Amino acid sequence: MSNGGNYLLEGLRRLGSVALFLLPLLGQALPALARPGLLVKQIYNAGARSLIIVMLAGLFVGMVLALQGYDLLQRFGSEEALGSAAALGLLRELAPVVTALLFAGRAGTALTSEIGLMRATDQLTAMEIMAVDPLRYIAAPRFLGGVIAMPLLTAIFSLVGLYGAQLIGVQLMGVDKGVFWSQMQGSVGLHNVTEGVVKSVVFGVACSLIAVHEGYHSAPTAEGVALATTRTVVASSVITLLLDYMLTAAFL
Repeated sequence: MSNGGNYLLEGLRRLGSVALFLLPLLGQALPALARPGLLVKQIYNAGARSLIIVMLAGLFVGMVLALQGYDLLQRFGSEEALGSAAALGLLRELAPVVTALLFAGRAGTALTSEIGLMRATDQLTAMEIMAVDPLRYIAAPRFLGGVIAMPLLTAIFSLVGLYGAQLIGVQLMGVDKGVFWSQMQGSVGLHNVTEGVVKSVVFGVACSLIAVHEGYHSAPTAEGVALATTRTVVASSVITLLLDYMLTAAFL
């Protein structure tokens, strides 16, 4: 069999493994909710510790979007529509996707390496010997923390991105402030916000699931943890872009 066929079979095998891992993980999600202290800690680890990079990325993405949007709209004499273009671009597309990619690179790798090190040092095995389910006390809280943190990070990205777009469009390019915000309010509907929220939740489930799965099933060696961390970033990025296309097509 060719290398392409081997890669395809390996990808399908991993996809099936992740899907089978999701079922018992969801079964342990409700009991994990009964431990709010641990859940809040995982939301902090996945969300608050990613806040700085998300805010910086949101600011610069909003500024670049305003620059490019103003240059394009100026050719058609529609500079007043900059607020609408920036808001729709951020809420529907850029904020969920870029946040998910940043989440995979920062929080996803941290989750994988943390659980992978527990596997390498036999902590998970020790829990199983003591009749303590690692899925309930280790995997499920971290999975839920990532799922909850992703929409919150996406909302912050959108707000900071809109501020960056307003900073460039109004302060630098001279677009009227009232027109900028009124055009935005007139063009952004509830369905646009809903699309961004749905995408952020779906991306949060996908990225958190991949991160927890790769860490939980990593080889108990330093090399195995490193490979699992690499697979987390690559798989999360590809799945995020694939799901983004499918969700965008569904909302059109």
